[in-house]
Amino acid sequence: MKVLAIADMLIGPATMAAGLATAPELAEDLTVREWTHESLASLQEDNLAVEQRGPDAVPVPAGLLDDIVQFDVLVTQFCPVAASVIRAGTKLRAIGVLRAGVENVDVGAAEAAGITVVNSPGRNANAVAEFTVGLILAETRNIARAHAEVMAQDWSRRFRNKDAIPELKGHRVGLVGLGQIGLIVAGILEAFGMEVVYFDPYVPDAPYRSYEDLAAMASAVDILSLHSRLTPATKKMVSAAVIAALPEHAVLVNTARSGLVDEPALIEALRDHRIMGAAIDTFDIEPLPPDSPFLQLDNVTLTSHLAGTTVDAISGTPRLLAPRLAAALRS
Repeated sequence: MKVLAIADMLIGPATMAAGLATAPELAEDLTVREWTHESLASLQEDNLAVEQRGPDAVPVPAGLLDDIVQFDVLVTQFCPVAASVIRAGTKLRAIGVLRAGVENVDVGAAEAAGITVVNSPGRNANAVAEFTVGLILAETRNIARAHAEVMAQDWSRRFRNKDAIPELKGHRVGLVGLGQIGLIVAGILEAFGMEVVYFDPYVPDAPYRSYEDLAAMASAVDILSLHSRLTPATKKMVSAAVIAALPEHAVLVNTARSGLVDEPALIEALRDHRIMGAAIDTFDIEPLPPDSPFLQLDNVTLTSHLAGTTVDAISGTPRLLAPRLAAALRS
């Protein structure tokens, strides 16, 4: 069985080969190539374009997938797999995706061709959950802002919430999405003494109070944290109306997808101080341009789309995918 794996700057060729080799049937005739980029930022820029516009958004360099007709299995992390590649891969039996989502693969074309698509759910769930809690603490307790002030020899503590800095204990967090990441976040925040509530139509039964209406939940929480997948149904689910429902002291946290939020409405609410603050790791335009209104706000903690990027999460993904992909090929 001929397998083609596309490595990149985060999962290099050696890591890719070693991880897939844990399933002998994938290692017997394995070719590893690399989708190269000048920098991690340029890789992330291409990834964002694919997430927002689909697998045709970014062209694949010549020679990377041109001979796909020879292969039975294709493995990729970020490299897009468009319908044209799938049509050309007449021997393809499966496509393995080294990530939780499959935005970079034309799944409809794969299904039409009888090709199984296998992803890696949960590969960075712990990483994103830990980062989420870190952002909650950074924003509510002014950790990043205090660091910036101290580095600038400023001890003034002119924080937006300086007169009402909260502890997490005794407050309520609303989780939008209670999948693997949401459940880990819930467990950590429970340990802090927070009350956990959630909105997720696909999880009707969980050991937390659920809401059927997102705006109603938003009106009742101190922190709103987003953990849903981006689909046509969830796009801009955190609408202007949901943002308007948040209490004035509330904080919004997004380590999921920027497309879940009406970004202009969020910026307006932050600028007008209609909510206390936000901690955001993912944006409609990345990297943020110099004129981004986010950079003019005094009540945000901003990070560069790195919630899921840990050495443990990334390097272990080929090893995580290998048995799942091998099982799919045997079925």
